[in-house]
Amino acid sequence: MKIFRIYTLIILGVLFLHANAVENYPYRTDGLWVTEPNHSDWLYEVGENALVDVSFYRYGIPADGVIVKYTIGDDMLPADKEGEFTLVNGKGRVDIGTMSKPGFRDLRLIAMMDGKKYEHHIKLGFSPEKLQPFVKEPSDFTDFWNKAVAEDKRFPLTYSVEAVDKYTTDKMTCQLVKLQLNAEGRCMYGYLFIPKGEGKFPAVMCPPGAGVKTIKGPLVHRYYGEGGMIRAEIEIHGLHPDQTEEQFAEHRKTIGDYFKVGIEDPDKYYLKDVYLGCRRFLDLLTSLPQWDGVNLFTQGGSQGGALAITTAALDPRVTGCVANHPALSDMTGYLSDKTGGYPHHFRKDRSEATPQKIRTLEYYDVVNFARHLKCPVRMTWGFNDVTCPPTTSYIVYNVIPTHKNAHLTPINEHWTSSDTEYGHYEWIKSHLRPVDR
Repeated sequence: MKIFRIYTLIILGVLFLHANAVENYPYRTDGLWVTEPNHSDWLYEVGENALVDVSFYRYGIPADGVIVKYTIGDDMLPADKEGEFTLVNGKGRVDIGTMSKPGFRDLRLIAMMDGKKYEHHIKLGFSPEKLQPFVKEPSDFTDFWNKAVAEDKRFPLTYSVEAVDKYTTDKMTCQLVKLQLNAEGRCMYGYLFIPKGEGKFPAVMCPPGAGVKTIKGPLVHRYYGEGGMIRAEIEIHGLHPDQTEEQFAEHRKTIGDYFKVGIEDPDKYYLKDVYLGCRRFLDLLTSLPQWDGVNLFTQGGSQGGALAITTAALDPRVTGCVANHPALSDMTGYLSDKTGGYPHHFRKDRSEATPQKIRTLEYYDVVNFARHLKCPVRMTWGFNDVTCPPTTSYIVYNVIPTHKNAHLTPINEHWTSSDTEYGHYEWIKSHLRPVDR
């Protein structure tokens, strides 16, 4: 399916909406960069030359005579080109050049004024729809996960619930669920929102972004529950969301870098219980008497986007999947002289890439799950993302075999707007299947 391209105009007001996000436009800065590629969709064919017009304003006044230094490099990789130019009435131009193979080039800009540094960057894509993964799929990938799911199902669905009045509204109830994962005591928590009133409802499972932290902003997506959908906002570490930040800080020390825990063995890797636990939350949702018996979706961003895809691939009951800039994608990419996905294994030290670690990551790479999706998929990502880079998002999207939709927002770094998030809800509504009454 042809990718819908967003034609972007950089305006300051839009960028202030995400003050706490990691962005190339800092909040309430005195300086404003405006970068305009000569292709309005920021996309080029391999071999096609790219030019970027650069403007810089301080207090809204064009910065005249200021020297701008720049470097250019492939997505997430060291710069291979550098130069400088002088702003004339606040304006300049950079010749990016081209690429000989599909990928992204990252233009990084620096201007100094009165001892203060102002930085900006912009990534342009060259035939990214032709990007292919580096990660290999193990010959027993399907057997490995079929066996893991079958063994996991032997443990009975076991959970407890408690009412959460502070998140209950006149249109939906909220409960905190503690879901037992196995006999060893592993568990996950989740806020379960169920529409009030009579009827049967679609269900959406929403896994979290990366980190050892509380379930953030459970009412941000209240329009799901209040609009007639069951929604589970979950965590993955078995930590009660009402703990203090000091307690979570202690848990972070104890758990450590969980993306490396057990990485030498695919059966002992930390993410095995995570992937299976997310699928088990689907067992809970489909056991609810309020579920409509048909419509079951996964939706999340970053690590949550990765888990939305892996869960959908592991469970044929899923009827639709929505993922923002999925992490854990083409994770061994840095071993092939191109970008790899978050958490960026081997980016700094390839000597850490032992055969055992590479083998484990192959069983957990989102790319290998995306190949096996059976449901329709909606994805969104930004080109300027330096956490989950556009290279790996494109790679995931390119291998999906089912009906798919891409909502491209080139200016975005590692965030999505409220309008994009609500667009996911609208997409899910448009993909609801008929329910026999």
